[in-house]
Amino acid sequence: MAAFPPGNPMTSGWPRYDLYVLTDITLAPGRTHADIVRAALAGGADAVQIRDKGSTAQNLGRVVAECHPMARKFGAALFVNDRVDVAMLHGADGAHVGPEDLPARSARRLLKPPALLGVSAGTLEEARRAVRDGADYLGVGPVFATTTKPDAGPAIGTEGLAAIVRAVPVPVVAIGGIDHENVAAVGATGAGGAAVLSAVVTATDMAAAARALKQRFLEGRRGAAPRAGA
Repeated sequence: MAAFPPGNPMTSGWPRYDLYVLTDITLAPGRTHADIVRAALAGGADAVQIRDKGSTAQNLGRVVAECHPMARKFGAALFVNDRVDVAMLHGADGAHVGPEDLPARSARRLLKPPALLGVSAGTLEEARRAVRDGADYLGVGPVFATTTKPDAGPAIGTEGLAAIVRAVPVPVVAIGGIDHENVAAVGATGAGGAAVLSAVVTATDMAAAARALKQRFLEGRRGAAPRAGA
């Protein structure tokens, strides 16, 4: 299981999710998961997620073993998309599950705290259910139309995102169509973070892209209304 930073991750404010970068080597020919993770971390990513639907558990395990020490060096969290088993066996900090993956309640039974569980949600009802089922954070969206995940459903917009942010007690990480032009508006909702994929992995300079995205997100969030109970 993951070797967490000093202190209790549940109470120490670790991890942050300001900039959450997902990997996808199909969008970045010639780049490996490790290349993307390394650049994202250099650009200030607070969390990274290994996303590879077509890989075997064995290959994913090798990727996690290579990338986790990088994430730890930067104080960032490393998640595995879908594969709770890989996250558990290879020392990731947690896993993220969506509607077509292992149900959140089952994932939570397997992934014991302090390991972290992220759950996708597209509606307020789904968000509340995910929290009841044990999610430590939510991936909410798509906020904007996206071509990266064609089956993601209709965009909820920043108003839909803000409504979920106000309604749940866990960090909300916005996802879906987020880029340099709209990431500040995501921050302005009070969201706990912005998850990006193509805006980083297809950039000529991935570290610079990550750095700019995080800066704009934080600028937007500085103007957000205080979250209830915060």
